[in-house]
Amino acid sequence: MISASTLLLFMVTVLLLFLSPGPNMAFVLSYSTTMGRSGGLAAALGIAVADMVFTILTASGITAMLAGWPPMFDLLRLGGAAYLLWLAWKSWRAGGMLALLGGERRSHRQVVRMAMLNSLLNPKALLFFMVFLPQFVNIAQGHVAQQVLLLGLVLAVTGLAFNAVLAQFSGALGRYLQAQPRFALWQGRALTLVFLGLAARLLLLQRPGQP
Repeated sequence: MISASTLLLFMVTVLLLFLSPGPNMAFVLSYSTTMGRSGGLAAALGIAVADMVFTILTASGITAMLAGWPPMFDLLRLGGAAYLLWLAWKSWRAGGMLALLGGERRSHRQVVRMAMLNSLLNPKALLFFMVFLPQFVNIAQGHVAQQVLLLGLVLAVTGLAFNAVLAQFSGALGRYLQAQPRFALWQGRALTLVFLGLAARLLLLQRPGQP
């Protein structure tokens, strides 16, 4: 359905995009640094689930329909920013990721949900899937929706593998930092700044077509 050369080009492009710092990388680094490899893997899984949701929406044409309605872009942008500001406030008051989530034993499901929501509430991610995936679709071969689903699956699996490697290395760093006496205070403040930065990024994001 999709030629090997096109699929290889797609994977190389995706890996180059993953190497660029962004909200997903920040989430994986934050959780794996504070909770170890398992926390980073949980964040990676949540991001992969969000990628598949966007893929399904793109394949069904819903993404294009939502992006074509200007108020939806603003609703997602403001909703995502509000969610991140709420996380920043909780992190500041709780004093860190572990306190925020209520302990490592029952936090992994929450990490998956938080990482997934962080992606789904980002209108830029929605537009990315709508614009990026179709560029590698060969309309002449037909089965456009199936091609989009395959590309989205490759993107999600590649992203999961990339973030898993990222979690492995940052998890080792986290174990070292947790042995330092002032790490908890530093981590809580740093995490708050991460959430605030991501929220500001969404608030300053302009709707496509605006000057």
